[in-house]
Amino acid sequence: MYLYNPKRYFVGMKNTYSKHDKKYLRAFGARVRTLRKAAGYSQEDFALEIGLDRTYMGGIERGERNVALLNIRKIARGLHISEKQLFE
Repeated sequence: MYLYNPKRYFVGMKNTYSKHDKKYLRAFGARVRTLRKAAGYSQEDFALEIGLDRTYMGGIERGERNVALLNIRKIARGLHISEKQLFE
């Protein structure tokens, strides 16, 4: 049961990713890290280049973030590849 608190929205909600989901997020993050390093970017420089926060990029690369579609697009464009290539 979730309690509504107008100041904190839903209290008690947690990430409820399955083991499979977590594995998928970690694999995607590892792919982004590999491509970023191959392109010669530090995490901080790459995040600045594409307009995302460095800590957010770190979360993506560690598999802690479920990345929004538009952010996937930013990452792909920053690496000069297609979105499809991020998932290969």
